[in-house]
Amino acid sequence: MRRQLIKRYFITGLLIWVPLAITTWVLVLIVGSMDQSLRLLPEAIHPRNLLGFDIPGAGAILTLLIIVLTGVLAANFIGQRLVVWWERLLARIPVVNSIYHSVKQVSDTLFSSSGHAFRKALLIEYPRRGSWTIAFLTGRPGGDVLRHLDGEHVSVYVPTTPNPTSGFFLMLPKTDVIELEMSVDTALKYVISMGVVVPTPRPQIANAASQP
Repeated sequence: MRRQLIKRYFITGLLIWVPLAITTWVLVLIVGSMDQSLRLLPEAIHPRNLLGFDIPGAGAILTLLIIVLTGVLAANFIGQRLVVWWERLLARIPVVNSIYHSVKQVSDTLFSSSGHAFRKALLIEYPRRGSWTIAFLTGRPGGDVLRHLDGEHVSVYVPTTPNPTSGFFLMLPKTDVIELEMSVDTALKYVISMGVVVPTPRPQIANAASQP
C-alpha cells in the first residue's frame, strides 16, 4: 500500500515538473538563440559594457523590434521597392536564388493571412485502410502531377508524433478526406500529446449530438 502511495506521488510530481521543465528548456533555447542578435550591435553599447552585467532576453527584444520594423518598412511604397530590388539581387546568385525563393514560397504560403495552408484539420486513413490519423490541408496538386491523377485531389501534410515538424506529404482524393470541426491548434495538441489530450467537441456539435 505504501509503495503504491509513493508511486502515485512520484507520478503526480512528474506530471507537474516534466511540462514545466520542457517549457523552460524550450524558452531558454529560443531566448538564447534570439539573444545572438546582440552581435549586430557595437560592443560599446552591449548591456554588459553599459551596465556591467548581461540582461537575459535583451537580444530577444531586439530581434522582435527588428522584425516589426522590417514589417513596417516593407509595408510602405519605398520598402516594397527595396524588397523588389533585394530579391532581384538575390536572383542573380545561382545557389542563393534557388534556396531563397524555395523558402520564400513556402513561408508565404504558410504565414500569409490570405493563404489556405494549414487552415483545416483533416481525418484520413493512413498508413493503411482502417487506420486513421490527423492531417492538415496544404493545398491542391498542380503542374504535371494533375495529368496523372483522376478526379479531384487535395494535398495534405501528415505530422509525426510527438514531433509535428517532421511528417509526410500526400496527395489524396478529396472523397477520402474528412474535414474536422476542430481548430488547427487543437489538432496539433492532439498529435503532440499522442492522443492523450483528447479535444472536446464544439458546443454546437455536442448539442446536436445530444438531441434525439
